[in-house]
Amino acid sequence: MTETAVTGLAATPGSKSQQAYQAVKARIVEGTYTPGYRLVLGAIAKDLGFSVVPVREAIRRLEAEGLVTFERNVGATVAGIDPTEYLYTMQTLSIVEGAATALSAPLIDAAAVARARAVNQEMRDCLEHFDPVRFTQLNQDFHSVLFEHCPNPHILDLVHRGWNRLAALRSSTFRFVPGRARDSVEEHENLLHLIETGADADDIEKAARRHRTATLDAYLAHTN
Repeated sequence: MTETAVTGLAATPGSKSQQAYQAVKARIVEGTYTPGYRLVLGAIAKDLGFSVVPVREAIRRLEAEGLVTFERNVGATVAGIDPTEYLYTMQTLSIVEGAATALSAPLIDAAAVARARAVNQEMRDCLEHFDPVRFTQLNQDFHSVLFEHCPNPHILDLVHRGWNRLAALRSSTFRFVPGRARDSVEEHENLLHLIETGADADDIEKAARRHRTATLDAYLAHTN
C-alpha cells in the first residue's frame, strides 16, 4: 500500500473509527493481542460497543501500518515481530535521533529541560514497581522533548518514522532486559546535563547515540 493510500485511511479525530483504531492498537502494543491473534471483527465490535464498520476501518489502518496481516480464508491477525527489523530500526534511530537531539540542544530552554527531567523522575519512580509498557511510553515522552526542537524537518521526520516502526514492532526492550531501565534513567540525566551546560553538539550527538545503542546491545546480549 502506498503512503498516499495509508494517509487516506486516517480517521476524523474522535470518530468511532479513530476510537476503534486506538483501542485495538493499544491492545496490540500492550500485548493483549499477541502475534498471530485472530482479530474477529464482530467480537471486537461487540466488545467496544460499535458496529463492525468502524472496526473494519481501524483494522485496515493497522494493516497499512504493519501491525496486522490479512490472509485469505484466515482473516486479519496480529503481525509477528521481526527481530531483524528491530535491529535495523534501532541502528537507524540511533543515528537520526542523535543528530536531531544535537540540533535541538541550542533551542531547548529551561522549561523544556524541567519538563524532560520531570518525565525522567516518573521513569525513576516506575522502577520500583516496574511496568515495561508504561516505562517505554515515558521514555518516548522524554526523548520527544529533546528532539522535537530539531530545525531540520527531514531529520525529524526520520526520527518519527523510527519511533512509529518501533511501535509497530511492539518493542519494549525493557520487557526483556528490565535491568537496562535503571541505566537508561541515569543516561537521560547525563544528556540533560550536557544540554544545560551548553556542551559541544558533537558530544551531545555521541551521547545520544551511545544511549540508544546501549539499549540495543542489551537486547542483543539477552537474545543471544
